[in-house]
This record gives sequence, structure tokens and C-alpha cells, in this order.
Amino acid sequence: MAVAIWCTEGVFVSLAGVVRVEQGWIASAPPHAAPSEAVIIHFDAEVISEAELIAVHLETHAATSVHALRGKYRSAVYTFADQDADRYRSILRELARDYSEPLQTLVLPFRKFSASLPEHQDYYRSDPGRPFCRRYITPKLNRLRHDRPELFFCQ
Repeated sequence: MAVAIWCTEGVFVSLAGVVRVEQGWIASAPPHAAPSEAVIIHFDAEVISEAELIAVHLETHAATSVHALRGKYRSAVYTFADQDADRYRSILRELARDYSEPLQTLVLPFRKFSASLPEHQDYYRSDPGRPFCRRYITPKLNRLRHDRPELFFCQ
């Protein structure tokens, strides 16, 4: 599964069932062909579902926010196969019921992924004390651990 996410690989690698997370840049079809920061999530569907992963994405990525940087930091779920699109849209419709504002999360076809430099992979785990990590990632993790503790390896 691939989702467009700004700096939340630290969130996904903490979840039970997530095997590996690749940080990088993803491109789709026009008008979303410009690369957006994203992660590809490799997971065990016996442990965590696509719906749970999408819910985590929505909960940690300001999924209702409309802002000028949405192109570079868009909220999206990418499809690797045509049949994924309807399933992802259905999941998003179901999850949208929990939000008072419309979701801005897109369902887009995957076209290309370019991995970030090695020093950007596992960014949060390598030094969670960085100011950026403390300001953006740690609060997301803390909120998610509080709201959805059942999703984590260690409670």
C-alpha cells in the first residue's frame, strides 16, 4: 500500500503488522504527476488491514485541511492495481463519516516511486530527539497511541 504522507514513516513503522516502510517521492497521473513526499507500506494483512492503515493516515495527516502545499504534500492513497481504487474509495467513504469536514484525501494510480536518500529512511527511529521529530512526529505518535493503542506492538 502506498500513501502520500509527510514525515510519518515513524508512525507506520510502530504499528503491529507493518513489516517495512519506504520513504520517498511518489508520482501519479496528470494532474498529479509532480512527485509528492510519500511512503510505501509493506504489511501483513493478517495483522493490520488496509482500512486501519488508511484510518491512521487520515488521523495523522490533516486529511481535511486545504492548503497551498497540497500538491507537494498531498493526502492520497495510491493504487497498484485498477481493482484497488474502488475498494480504497469505499474505505474512505466509510471513514469520512467520522469527520465533520470533507476529506481531501485522493485515490490516485501509482506511476513512479523514488526512494529518499538513505539518511532520510527511518528518519524518526534514527534520532527521535531532532527538533522536527519532536514537533511533528512525536505528537502524532502520542495521539495515536492514546486513541488507538490496539494498533501498536507495545502498549
